[in-house]
Amino acid sequence: MTGAEHGVVVVGVDDGSNSWVAADWAAAEAARRGCSLKIVHAVGREADAAYGEPLELGLTERAREAAAGVLDDARARVTAGHPGVHVETEAAREDPAGALMSAAKDADLIVVGTRGRGGFAELLLGSVSRKVAAHADRPVVVVRGDTVKPVGNGIVAGVRDERDEAAVRFALVEAELHRADVRLVHSWTPLAHTGLVTSQVSHVEQERNAHTQLLNHAARSVIEHPTVHVDTELTVDSAAGALVKVSDGAGLVVLPRHPVEGRFGLPLGTVVHAVLHHARCPVAVVPVS
Repeated sequence: MTGAEHGVVVVGVDDGSNSWVAADWAAAEAARRGCSLKIVHAVGREADAAYGEPLELGLTERAREAAAGVLDDARARVTAGHPGVHVETEAAREDPAGALMSAAKDADLIVVGTRGRGGFAELLLGSVSRKVAAHADRPVVVVRGDTVKPVGNGIVAGVRDERDEAAVRFALVEAELHRADVRLVHSWTPLAHTGLVTSQVSHVEQERNAHTQLLNHAARSVIEHPTVHVDTELTVDSAAGALVKVSDGAGLVVLPRHPVEGRFGLPLGTVVHAVLHHARCPVAVVPVS
């Protein structure tokens, strides 16, 4: 069985150790899903200049050989660890982020790696993983080399509002595949009631009840997955802070990616951006409308 008829997991690789960690994670996921695995290595136009050739001459022989070597190494590594997974490779003539999204048009999932160390936020996450997570039209899992733990340790799904059922469903499906528990977390901060007096307590309770109803609404699809144990958690904290804390004991954090709000909004949103940088396990980013 090739697994191709059951879907595709796409993973991007380069010649860095962080991408091997992502490839291993993607291969294990493909094996669980019964999917094929497509390994993509992108050689952008800057490779021509790096090998001393004019851009209009196309990819140099040295660049082609280097790309083939990276893909051959990746295939060998994946098939050794996951011999039942059908593997395809693709050397793409695009920038890495664009290549991954193009290769994943019919895929179920994109997996990217990032170094997970460094002093500046952009360097910590990496431009490729950041762009793919921000713009892909399907779920993206970002795997840092220093944060990989079994997904079976538990899955945390962040819930922002009623639109997040797609992210919750993704978490539940992953939980079934990995026989993991799910923890649905919604955070709120009653800043308007700081310095409470007795007359304001009822307003805080009303607000808490509204957030509880929101969380329960987003969790409606739990009934479709009766074998998955699900806990809901309403916490008074910043959303990013709460999710980073609970990521310490989890195998995967699942976050919804909402459309950009406002002219100067971050493509990933402030919460997703922060959790991707600081979570202590892989993070899945699921686009929602």
